[in-house]
Amino acid sequence: MTELVLKGGRVLDPGRGIDQISDVAFADGRVRAIGPDLAVPSGAEVKDVRGLIVTPGLIDLHTHVYWGGTSLGVDPLSVARQMATPTLIDAGSAGPGTLHGFRKFLIDGSPIRILPYINLSYPGIFAFSQSVMVGECADIRLLDSRECARVAAANRDIVVGIKVRVGRSASGTSGIAPLDMALDVAEEVGMPVMCHLDNPPPSRLEVIQRLRPGDVLTHCFRPFPNAPVTPDGRVREEIAAARERGVLFDIGHGGGSFGFKTTRAMLAAGFLPDVISSDVHEISIHGPAYDLLVTLSKFVCLGVPLGEVIRRATETAGQAVQRPELGRLIEGGIGDASVLELAEGNWSYRDVLGERLEGKQRLLARGMVAGGRWHEPAAQPTIN
Repeated sequence: MTELVLKGGRVLDPGRGIDQISDVAFADGRVRAIGPDLAVPSGAEVKDVRGLIVTPGLIDLHTHVYWGGTSLGVDPLSVARQMATPTLIDAGSAGPGTLHGFRKFLIDGSPIRILPYINLSYPGIFAFSQSVMVGECADIRLLDSRECARVAAANRDIVVGIKVRVGRSASGTSGIAPLDMALDVAEEVGMPVMCHLDNPPPSRLEVIQRLRPGDVLTHCFRPFPNAPVTPDGRVREEIAAARERGVLFDIGHGGGSFGFKTTRAMLAAGFLPDVISSDVHEISIHGPAYDLLVTLSKFVCLGVPLGEVIRRATETAGQAVQRPELGRLIEGGIGDASVLELAEGNWSYRDVLGERLEGKQRLLARGMVAGGRWHEPAAQPTIN
């Protein structure tokens, strides 16, 4: 395999405490070496990345990339190139009845890494669009714990956990019952749960009290109702208690689940999310989320240090899916990297309620390394 060398970039790996100008060399799908002025082997592909940032391969913990198999899916390679993100975690697009198609037609053989949460609901998220919206957990007849456990266990090499969506939109009159079933399945197969919560019922309190260490609450900085803060900006007691016992908090921006008012209050209280993810799908890719880099840029513009922002899409995202080998740049490690520009300018960012944040910085994709191979960036979205 031809070697690849990235020359002269700012290597930023918060998980290893690295922030320095270095070269990064890849061979045979792994990181061969990291250091200044590395020798370039004959025939190696060389990319001049001076003035750019080289991070461990970004991980988007919440995407929907079962393209062609679900109405909400976006093309995985296209969106990966758009946001320089070689690992996409699909958050429950496929269920026990549809995972085999997702695996055969998109996951197996993909040049990027796709790791799914399996949806508790048998068909997965089957009706999510601008014109038709039916929560997959609203009909309890679609939920079969035994079948979900069977398929999850049979695909343990790729499945990272059990996804369940509850709330008025996702579970309707089923209420909290789908979460209880998902927790039973997760316990049976030894995997974590990722739980979506939209508008009540159920309440934030009912959901968060059930989650275990290592489980993920996504959409964690959502606006009222079911927001994690009180009207006067205090972190709710049950949220603080959940973090104390090891529940993980993921942004999952999407089209309806991220508010600047909530986020400012949480950051002011010193409560950063564990993971920053996009919830990119066929609707949110057109705004206000757009993709992972736009979502990360919002946190940069809200004053979170760049290293802490990158950490939440590399090291801690890998830990959340129990793949600690991901999200780090280390000699002999997985040959993934993201090449980014922190651009200066004027951008107007939106949250899901339409509130604006005027920002002076934006992360832009300038290339991606997946399995040691270079991928040119796709066009960056115009945000408005």
